Amino acid sequence: MEFLGYLGALGIGLILGLTGAGGAILTVPILVYLMGIDPVIATGYSLFVVGTTSAFGALQQFRQGLVDIKTALLFAIPSFTAVFLTRKFLVPAIPTQLGNAAFSIPKDRFLMLLFALVMLLVAFSMLRKKKQSDGPAQSVAVFPAVVRMFFVGVLIGTVGAGGGFLFIPVLLYVAKLPMRNAVATSLLIIALNSLIGFLGDVANHTIDWSFLLGFTGLSVAGIFIGMHYAKAINEPQLKKVFGWFVAAMAVLVLLRECIIVI
Repeated sequence: MEFLGYLGALGIGLILGLTGAGGAILTVPILVYLMGIDPVIATGYSLFVVGTTSAFGALQQFRQGLVDIKTALLFAIPSFTAVFLTRKFLVPAIPTQLGNAAFSIPKDRFLMLLFALVMLLVAFSMLRKKKQSDGPAQSVAVFPAVVRMFFVGVLIGTVGAGGGFLFIPVLLYVAKLPMRNAVATSLLIIALNSLIGFLGDVANHTIDWSFLLGFTGLSVAGIFIGMHYAKAINEPQLKKVFGWFVAAMAVLVLLRECIIVI
C-alpha cells in the first residue's frame, strides 16, 4: 500500500502540472487510505505537499513570464489569512465528537466526508461544459471576489485542498487574465495559501519531516514531468477523464465513511 501511496505522490504533481488544478485533491485520500495517516494530520500534510509542489510549478511559470504577481497577492492575502487562521484555531477547535447523544460522528470522519463533498465539487468543475462563444463573463466587482476568497480559504484550510479549481474562474472573470496566465498565477496563490496555512499546523502537531519531505519530493518531480508534457496532451479530454476519476473517488470515500458511520 505504501508503494501505491508514493506512486500517488508522483501522480499528484503530474496531474497538477498537466491541468493546473485538480491533482491536489487526491493528496488527502492518498495519505489517509494508502499511507495510514490520521485525517486531521493528513489535511495539514496535504497543505505542505500541495504548497511546495505548486511553488516549484509557479517558479517555472514565472520564468516564462506567465505569473501576474500583483493579481496573485491581491487574491492570495485574504485567502491565505483565512487558511492560516483555520489551521491554527478552527480545526483544533472542532470537537473530537460532533453531534449529540442520539447521533455523533468523530472529527476525522467528519473531515473525510466534507473532503468527499469538495471532491464532488472539483469533479463538477472539471466536467462542466464551458461556453465557448459567450466570451468573458460579465465584469465582477473586486471587493466581493476578495471576500469570497477569504471564505474559500476557510474551506481550503479545513480540508487541506489546493483550491485551484476555485481560483482559476476568479482569475479569468474578475482579474481578466488569459487562461495560461490564470493557471500560472493560480499556482502561486495555491503555494502561498498552502504553505502559510501549514504554518498554523506546525505548533499544533508533531511533523514527520523525513516522510513529508520524501513524499513531497516525488510530487515536485511529478509537476515538472507534467509541465514538460502539458503541450502535447489534449487538455480538455484529460480534464474530463480526471473529473470522472475524482467523482468516482469521492463516491468511494462517501461510501466507506458512511458505511463506518452506519
